[in-house]
Amino acid sequence: MKYFITGATGFIGGVVAKKLREAGHEVVALVRNVEKAAPLKELGVQISKGDITERDTIGPAMEGTDGVFHIAAWYKVGERPGGAAQKINVDGTRNVLSVMKELGVPKGVYTSSLVVYGDTHGRLVDETYRTGDEPLSEYERTKRIAQFDIAEKLIQEGLPLTIVLPGLVYGPGDTSSTADFVRRYLQRKLPLLISGTSYCWGHVEDIADGHIAAMEKGKPGQAYNLAGPVHSMVEGIQFAEKVTGVRPPRMIVSGSTARFFSGMMKPIESVFPVPSLFSSETLRVTAGVTYLGSNGKAKKELGLNLRSLEEGFPDELHYEMHRLGMK
Repeated sequence: MKYFITGATGFIGGVVAKKLREAGHEVVALVRNVEKAAPLKELGVQISKGDITERDTIGPAMEGTDGVFHIAAWYKVGERPGGAAQKINVDGTRNVLSVMKELGVPKGVYTSSLVVYGDTHGRLVDETYRTGDEPLSEYERTKRIAQFDIAEKLIQEGLPLTIVLPGLVYGPGDTSSTADFVRRYLQRKLPLLISGTSYCWGHVEDIADGHIAAMEKGKPGQAYNLAGPVHSMVEGIQFAEKVTGVRPPRMIVSGSTARFFSGMMKPIESVFPVPSLFSSETLRVTAGVTYLGSNGKAKKELGLNLRSLEEGFPDELHYEMHRLGMK
């Protein structure tokens, strides 16, 4: 099979591309920076220079493929409305999926996120859940638009698309705020932890397998939560101590306290530069918030198998310790 993929120079996309090549498939990757795609070239991935925000560059690379993996996304915390998140997550998704429809590609997988459900307040929600709460971040807002207003609308118009929704994805090579959080912990630069903030933790290898299973087994028009086991951030760092020997911060504050400081930081950051870890948006999305989904459907229909935190998290911890020169 021949697959088109966006986000192949990123965290999840890179692993998906690697697994597809190992399985003997042809892979065409749309990339903005050709130099950054050198590891993909070594795998035999065909590189096509382009940008999902530039619609005319997508078609030539996608034409003649058997399937589309649209994984590229902007996921940084602290983005202002109308910025890169809007251009990549919303406009870019519209471009990729509309070109897929025009070319008649027979199958596609779009990577959404459990954040589209908003704060689930401790509940494991299924794929039909819709929240009435306002989005807590620009990432959450733009991913909601991309899934509910673009992907699902095109599905209703006949686009043979399957949607996957990962939770917190970790592993070697992570470039998200989670990796920054882990590095700060290892360097003993993490001042405190916030209680109650919980995610579905998924190792990147398992999440990549979920993407490929969605392409091969997923039903067009359906969505699947690629949701790993639930752990709070406090539990994650407390487990990390067993692996690394690095003591976690002693101070643990409540979600309500974090929300209070989030409100205080908003006027401050409008005048002075604030580290992303302490921005009002970061504090807001970690203030006892839970982004949780049920993986029952993905297990049943895709054969999803996600390793435990105890099995998977040491991979990222050892990787980051090596990068920092730690034993």
